[in-house]
Amino acid sequence: MKKVVYIVLWILLGLILSTIVHALIEIIYLRLAEKNDVVVSWTLNQSCSLPLWLIILLPALGVVFGVVLGLASWQKLYVEKVRGNNPKFFSR
Repeated sequence: MKKVVYIVLWILLGLILSTIVHALIEIIYLRLAEKNDVVVSWTLNQSCSLPLWLIILLPALGVVFGVVLGLASWQKLYVEKVRGNNPKFFSR
């Protein structure tokens, strides 16, 4: 149960980060379009200016990012018990 919650929280983090990346890409795109007088074609009922494939790809990559990093960090923290033995980051 603990592992499932851990992975789900990593997936949630991945989705949040993909939403932030989506917003940054859209801001940059709209600023460049305005600066260069480009007509923007809106998608999803006038709510997004990015192409549909990118709208779908970003959350999917966020989920993949969350699963991969969740499993990798679970392995390091709970299986291998790596807990701050690096004196460069954790001085005692």
